[in-house]
Amino acid sequence: MRQLVRVWLYSVFAILGTAAAGIALAQQPLKIGIVTFLSGPAAGPFGVPARNAAEVLFENLNAGKLPAPYATKGFGGATVEITFVDEAGPATKQVADFRNLAQRVDLVIGYVSSGNCLAIAPVAEELKKLTVFFDCGTPRIFEDATYKYVFRTHPTATMDSVGAALYVLDRNPKLKSIAGLNQNYAWGQDSWNDFEAAVKVLKPGVEVKTSQMPKLFAGQFGAEISTLLSSNSDVIHSSFWGGDLEALILQAGPRNLFKKSTVVLTTGETVMFRLGDKIPDGTVIGARGMHGVLAPASELNKWFRAEYQARYQVPPVYPSYHMAQAILGTKAAYEKAQAANGGNAPTQEQIIAAFENLTFESPSGKAQMAIGKGHQAVQGTAYGTSKLVKGQLTITNIKSYPPEKVNPPDGVKSEDWIKSGFKSR
Repeated sequence: MRQLVRVWLYSVFAILGTAAAGIALAQQPLKIGIVTFLSGPAAGPFGVPARNAAEVLFENLNAGKLPAPYATKGFGGATVEITFVDEAGPATKQVADFRNLAQRVDLVIGYVSSGNCLAIAPVAEELKKLTVFFDCGTPRIFEDATYKYVFRTHPTATMDSVGAALYVLDRNPKLKSIAGLNQNYAWGQDSWNDFEAAVKVLKPGVEVKTSQMPKLFAGQFGAEISTLLSSNSDVIHSSFWGGDLEALILQAGPRNLFKKSTVVLTTGETVMFRLGDKIPDGTVIGARGMHGVLAPASELNKWFRAEYQARYQVPPVYPSYHMAQAILGTKAAYEKAQAANGGNAPTQEQIIAAFENLTFESPSGKAQMAIGKGHQAVQGTAYGTSKLVKGQLTITNIKSYPPEKVNPPDGVKSEDWIKSGFKSR
């Protein structure tokens, strides 16, 4: 009898032990690597706001404090542990750091620099590591290659330039001339090329007065400002960012460049809260999408802005929104895969299948993984015009453009789409 009882007890303990092990496995933390600029010139305008957003999101996700549709704790109930990696340094260093990071985490969310994204994408494919790009703008990622393990949850920079062209022509249908002031590297060149091409398609006969391309981080733009002043252009386009953007505003404002021409700052929202009343009235402000002050009203956006500002005493800017969008898109894919897997923790392959062609909500509205064979997001965008009201910078005349107006269809390169007259096919 004692032997039977002992066997029964051992069986019960074995069952309980197995159940306990199953519970422990279900609650095992999900490890995510977050890569963004933590030092260097890009840290202030982009990297640190993105890191701050990641801290706010994951802290609240792990506590189950987000509003619907993200009220589930962590990722499908699993707590998330994050590891930050500094994106500063050349692409060769980023590749080495990625290889190291990939061995320590379940997936990676990161990268501001387009050059780094281009370098990392094939390595992520080689290592078979799920990698979600949150910011880099180059359309080449999915236009020049096909990837299984790589996703990008924000539209390409083509959206920024096409949206800017639509906005300035809506504002001034009689536009006759444009000029550019952009940094002389891939971001500045591509941004200007897309803007120029889009304006010429939308308004044939527009004259390009000058295109100024100073070195990245030149800091002093006296000669370029003089050239732009003498050009008498109706519109001046600039994709400047960081210190160069601040220097442009502080140097060109007193010389009345912003009064003589309409100046379009495609990343202008990033300096709104630092420069405030230094930004002249009538400046066209972009946020690389419907982010920040250009974001649509929703409970999710209201929550995000309030939580971020309470923690950092400054409103979130578009890199913060980009990071939030990447995190929430990945959570949506994870939980969709989990549901399809009977509530069990999904495999990487199942998450990838759920991510492809996914539509999800973000503080910036709905995002659709609609191009790049379901790996590249599209969204609408918005622009507005600056105006000081009682000494406070506000954005007026906000106009939004739907996704199909500012993004190419799947399988069509951005450059070809613009040149075709924005044909859907």
